[in-house]
Amino acid sequence: MEKHILKVKSIQKITPDVLRITTDKPEAIDFEPGQATELSIKKSGWEAEKRPFTFSSLPAEKSLEFTIKTYPDHKGMTKELLELENNDELVAHEVFGAIRYKGKGVFIAGGAGITPFISIFRDLKAKNEIGKNQLIFANKTKADIILEKEFEALLGDAFINVLSEENAIGYHYGVITREFLETYITDFRQQFYLCGPPPMIKAVEQQLSELGVDEKLITKEKI
Repeated sequence: MEKHILKVKSIQKITPDVLRITTDKPEAIDFEPGQATELSIKKSGWEAEKRPFTFSSLPAEKSLEFTIKTYPDHKGMTKELLELENNDELVAHEVFGAIRYKGKGVFIAGGAGITPFISIFRDLKAKNEIGKNQLIFANKTKADIILEKEFEALLGDAFINVLSEENAIGYHYGVITREFLETYITDFRQQFYLCGPPPMIKAVEQQLSELGVDEKLITKEKI
């Protein structure tokens, strides 16, 4: 199995529990926007602990970027990532992922499920092809919204936030329902891209099915 050593160049907290980790980029690594790799930490006791993380950089960039939600209360890999420093090393394994851009549509994400869409939207921006794509992003609170300002700049009114635990002006309060989708989506014959917690994705898929969306138009990560 092919492995690549990635040297950490920078680490930044972009929400209270989300890291932006930038590394160097080995020439042999190739991916499409939306794809991911398994990472482990090149450190005793952690090299065999692999976890999937999505590339949030663009394939042509000279560095790799990962946007990673951490769980400091868990004694797992993401807690260990919080201890990383510049010049520490990660190990990248195979590249995989079913989520890739297939044409204009509606992107629906929950929490860290936004990560495959970061590279896709950055790629669309670089190609001047944002067009009429729409992003619906569900989180618990405003503080949990990953890259809110960037998506606002990219999408304007086509960026819709839903908060389940905070009732704030300018944000939709509650969860995504069939009625919500009927209100904010005008075309159910376009592409739909889904990524987030499995219960949420299952519920949204059911709602889209009830609204007549062909399952062939739904792109999601294969489990």
